[in-house]
Amino acid sequence: MKQTKIVATIGPASESKVILRKMIEAGMNVVRLNFSHGEHPWHKSVINRVRELSEELHTPIGILADLQGPRIRTEVKEDITVKKGTRVCVSDIAQRENLPKSKDKTILLDMAGIISGVKVGHAILIEDGTVELTVAEVGENFVVAVSKNAGTIKNRKGVILPDSHLVLNILSEKDRKDLHFIVDEGVDFVGVSFVGSAQDIASVREAMKEMSSGRTSLPKIVSKIERKEAIKNLVAIVKASDVVMAARGDLGVEMPESEVTILQKHIIAESLRSAKPVIVATQMLQSMTENPRPTRAEVSDVSNAVIDHADAVMLSEESAAGKYPVETVAMMAEIVEKTEESPFDDLFQELDLNFRSETAAMLRSVYHLAQSYEAKAILLFSASGHTARLLSHFRPERKLLVATNNRKTYNELSVVWGIDPYLFEGNDSLDASIEHLIKEAKKDGKLRAGDQAVVFEGQTPGQDMMKLVGIRKIR
Repeated sequence: MKQTKIVATIGPASESKVILRKMIEAGMNVVRLNFSHGEHPWHKSVINRVRELSEELHTPIGILADLQGPRIRTEVKEDITVKKGTRVCVSDIAQRENLPKSKDKTILLDMAGIISGVKVGHAILIEDGTVELTVAEVGENFVVAVSKNAGTIKNRKGVILPDSHLVLNILSEKDRKDLHFIVDEGVDFVGVSFVGSAQDIASVREAMKEMSSGRTSLPKIVSKIERKEAIKNLVAIVKASDVVMAARGDLGVEMPESEVTILQKHIIAESLRSAKPVIVATQMLQSMTENPRPTRAEVSDVSNAVIDHADAVMLSEESAAGKYPVETVAMMAEIVEKTEESPFDDLFQELDLNFRSETAAMLRSVYHLAQSYEAKAILLFSASGHTARLLSHFRPERKLLVATNNRKTYNELSVVWGIDPYLFEGNDSLDASIEHLIKEAKKDGKLRAGDQAVVFEGQTPGQDMMKLVGIRKIR
C-alpha cells in the first residue's frame, strides 16, 4: 500500500462516475476542482458523485476546491507585436483617462492601482513569461518598459509582477462567490492561490467564518506557494496554513526555472518542520496528457517528491483533460510504490518537531515503541485528526491505522502521508473503536493474528485526552 497520497484534478476527461470510480481504485485519494473553470452546478455534480463513491467503496476521498485567485490581465484594443528593445507604456485601468499622449504602444492592467508598486528594473511577465518586459522609466501614473524578447501581447492575458510589492485582495469578487459555494457544500479543503503572507490566510479564514452561518467545521486551507513574495514569507505562511502546496507552475514563472527544484525541497522541508501536510503539484506526468507512458524525467520527478517526503503528489491537466486519466493515476501510484519500497525513501534519522510539548514527547514515545517492538501497525483513535497528522510527521515504517468517529476528519486525512483512516460513526470510546478497527483491518488483510500493534488514543486540540495504551497482540 502506498503511503504518499495522490491528488487528481477533475475535468471533462474524468467527470463521469465510471471514470471517477476507476481513478479511486487506481490510487486517487483527493479530487481537485479547479474553480478557474466550470460553473457551480458542474462542481456540485462532481462533489455529489465523489461523495457517493466514497461511501460505496468505503474509502475516504478528500475534495479540494481550488480558488482562481486575484489574477491581473492585460487590456489592449488590438494585438501588440513587440521586438527585442520595443518600448511599451504600461498603466492600469484607473489611469485610463490620465495617461499622457505617447508614441509608445500602451497596455493597461485590469486591476486598479496595481501600477503604483512597479519600480525601475522590475519585470513584467505577460502570458506566463512569453513576453518579458523590464521597467526602464517610472512616470506619475505609468511606467515605460522595454521588451526583452519578440512576441505578441494579446487582450485578457495573464500578467505576473514578480519583483513588485503588490497590495492584493487575496479574494476577488469571483473568489468570494466561489468560496461561499464551497463553504455551503462542506468541501474538505480550499486552495488559496497567490498567497503572499500569513495575513492572506487569516483573511480567508475570517471570510469563511462570516459565510459559515455558525458552522464550526470549515474547509482546511491549502496555501499555494507560487509567488516570490510567498518564498520570502514562507515560515509564517506554513505556520498559518493547514496544508501547503508547492505550486511549481506560476512559481517557475516568478522565479528562475533553475531554482524551482531547490525551492520545492525548501517548501517540503519547512512544511515537515511545522508538521503540516505538503503537496507537490504541476506537470508531474504532463506528457501523459497525450501519451500512454510518461517520460523518464517525469518518473524521476515523482520519485524525487516521494524521496523528499511530500505527503502527496498532484495531477492537473493530465487527469482533467488528458486522454488517459485512469492510466495516469495508476502510473503515478506505481512510481510512488516502487520508490517507497526502495532504500532511498528511508529516513535515516527521526524527523524532529519544531516545538516542544508533552504531545511531542508522547508522539516520540509511540514512534520509538513501534520501532523497538517491530510492531506491524500503530492503531490510533483520533476524533479531530490532530494527533494522526502529527504522528504521520515521523514517517514511521509501520502501518498507521486510524479510527475516527468524524466523517470530516475521515476525509481530511486523505491527504496525509501514511494514514489509513477508518470511519466508525457513533463510537466515542477508545475500546469500541479499536476493536472495530482491528476487525476491519483483519478483514482487509492489513493485520492478522499474531501481529503486534501499538495502541494509542489521540488528542483534540485544547483537550487533555491523549493516552498510550501500549503493545497489543492481535488475536
